[in-house]
Amino acid sequence: MSLRKTKTVNKPHDEDKKFLQGTRNYMADFIRSIRIGMEFHKAVFKLRNTSNCVTFFGSARFDENHEWYKLAYDTAYKLGKEGYSIMTGGGPGIMEAANRGAHDAGAPSIGCSILLPFEEEENPYTSLDVHFHYFFVRKMMLMKYSRTFVMFPGGFGTMDELYEAATLMQTGKIDDFPMIFMGKEYWQHFNTFAKNAFLENNTISPEDMHYLKYVTDNADEAVDIIRTNSTADTTTKEN
Repeated sequence: MSLRKTKTVNKPHDEDKKFLQGTRNYMADFIRSIRIGMEFHKAVFKLRNTSNCVTFFGSARFDENHEWYKLAYDTAYKLGKEGYSIMTGGGPGIMEAANRGAHDAGAPSIGCSILLPFEEEENPYTSLDVHFHYFFVRKMMLMKYSRTFVMFPGGFGTMDELYEAATLMQTGKIDDFPMIFMGKEYWQHFNTFAKNAFLENNTISPEDMHYLKYVTDNADEAVDIIRTNSTADTTTKEN
């Protein structure tokens, strides 16, 4: 692994809170809606040449000595050597590990960061940074440019991203492509929960369980699944 470097970042923002919990002032909301549109435009412009992208999701709380950090690094490194770009939320933990692996493989390493008061600054291993004020804009960009999602253990944020991805595929808003769940011991509990809570109560269909079928602890297996099952990239590069 490469040596850590430092990166200067801005202070955290609270634009989501201002928008979602602010007073019902039409003019203030109208102005903020313009800012949201500008944030979309900025992100789409910066990411316009992104291709062959795999997005990693997972907790910000694992340090470089944790087995899942090492697994994320190895998986991203191998994917980078296969010609994939790696995208993350730009923070520490699993996000740092994936960006670090891509960086060391010489692959595009993209961070879509949103600074929070209770987390460390963004990680220093990105070759392209996109900064966001709004969670929902950031999440859409993490989904939009990806051919595959790699899900590592995480908390509420990771679950939010997992449910969003599964819902978009379930409802046909995006084409089906693989979600790879890394960390068998962790994800077996979620699989059991999905069967006992969702499936047994008929809140999902039996075929919906196929979104959870790729579970592994092996980086090479994950790369092989992605190579075999990811959709064709139709990105047109622009200047």
